[in-house]
Amino acid sequence: MATIRRFFVEKAEEETRLTGDEYSHAKNVLRLKEGDELILLDGSGKEYDAIVRKVDKKEMVCSILRSRLSEKESKTPIKLLIGALKGDKTELVVQKAVELGVAEIGVFSSRFCSAYMNDNKLERLNKVSKEAAKQCLRAVAPKVTYYPSLREALESCKEYKNKLFACEFAEKSDVSLHTLSGSCALAVGSEGGFSQEEFLLAKEIGFAGISLGKRILRAETAAIVFCGIAAFVTGELE
Repeated sequence: MATIRRFFVEKAEEETRLTGDEYSHAKNVLRLKEGDELILLDGSGKEYDAIVRKVDKKEMVCSILRSRLSEKESKTPIKLLIGALKGDKTELVVQKAVELGVAEIGVFSSRFCSAYMNDNKLERLNKVSKEAAKQCLRAVAPKVTYYPSLREALESCKEYKNKLFACEFAEKSDVSLHTLSGSCALAVGSEGGFSQEEFLLAKEIGFAGISLGKRILRAETAAIVFCGIAAFVTGELE
């Protein structure tokens, strides 16, 4: 049986219109037509079974048949903070973090970060998040936010129970990853890593230093592994 395609909309109503990129993909790539079934997502955590009622030049009119709460969203919130990476590595990290159930993603600039962000790149990252969410059957696409400084990124995690700062020169972890419970904020640096001053800043803000083992991991590897560990120990991969 063919997979029923999923599309994000701003608001799911009894009669919902697909527009913009989602409309173009539905009409020009997938060739959906009147009578075809689809699933609409509005970021609320619900899935809406719908049917195409009308296809116009700039929009696709859909009627919602029923709704249900998605079972694919994590019960334990995880937020990933990642230093901006070169090339398309940040996109890779966003994609995999979404697949692992992360609720929020923040990209930041720091002292040894050599990549830069702009509005176009941030828009692209949010598009990657949306596509990854559809691929792994999530009902919510985590928002990707840019923080101009490490301090701003770290201070955005005040509501998280566990604040964990992965640092390559941490000789040992301040807390055990085996016994984590509750929400987690994870910070990973860019290719250049963190400075000693940034490590101390994180400690002042309430982050615990974490070692990810005796081998030096690439930044994108560390971010993905860290998300996987947090998802596993909080029960999200069972």
